[in-house]
Amino acid sequence: MENLLLSKPIKEKRTVELAQEVEKLLKGGIIPNLKVILVGHYAPSLIYTRNKKKFIESIGAKCEILHLKESTSEDELKNLINQLNLDHLVHGLFVQLPLPTHLQKIDVGNLIVNDKDVDGLSSFSFGNLLNGHRGDHSLIPCTPKGIIEILKYYKIELTGKNVVIIGRSAIVGKPLSLLMCNYDATVTLCHSKTKNLKEHTLKADIIISAIGNPRFLTSEYFSNNKEQVVIDVGINHDEKGVLCGDIDFDRVQPLVKAITPVPGGVGPMTILGLAQNLILAAKNQSEKK
Repeated sequence: MENLLLSKPIKEKRTVELAQEVEKLLKGGIIPNLKVILVGHYAPSLIYTRNKKKFIESIGAKCEILHLKESTSEDELKNLINQLNLDHLVHGLFVQLPLPTHLQKIDVGNLIVNDKDVDGLSSFSFGNLLNGHRGDHSLIPCTPKGIIEILKYYKIELTGKNVVIIGRSAIVGKPLSLLMCNYDATVTLCHSKTKNLKEHTLKADIIISAIGNPRFLTSEYFSNNKEQVVIDVGINHDEKGVLCGDIDFDRVQPLVKAITPVPGGVGPMTILGLAQNLILAAKNQSEKK
């Protein structure tokens, strides 16, 4: 359909560009190197980390998954992160979330040194967003970074637009709201306690949902003027086990100007954002030496 915002052409284009950047770094003796810490055997995390490793290696960089047992202690996890922080051959590092229950109180984003925080989840990275950064020269969260890539590729203007973001997580909603402000959008951040959500979505130019609720946003949330742009960050399974987003896609698609599908929309862009952050981290670190 002509109003689909597909990630495939973007990923294909950017993959070629990233591979060229890696090649340049290799000629300078720098091998972009990512370490992924995975604790336990949570099935989706196993899939996500494998996909990330596969893509990172496809552009010529290195990626190793450090798979720790479920019973890993807090001290063991912190010691490993500290070792990797000190390893000058490691350019990027992140801990795959969610962690097992006994480790969930740990603020892993702030345990990773700023230069290697390729997930962009540290207080330093949030500070960069607050200071107006757009991620060109600093590490920012991967999903917001990927959403901006989609909007840029499809030439969807942000300046002066009314953007409604649904979901206030530290991974997507909150950093995305700051990033959109940095692109001169007018942002409304909605969440589970927002009253009269429809009043916000009906007036929006761009609607971004990241609430993790299958097909929650039905046609009544949209204006039917075929001018709205919809970004669906949700990755859910319905009662039949079918993969779907937060948007009731089949009913909403005919009402809007453009929409991301699930799958094939935001998901691959998150992995692309991770790879872009790794290359940026490797460049930034090489320039400091």
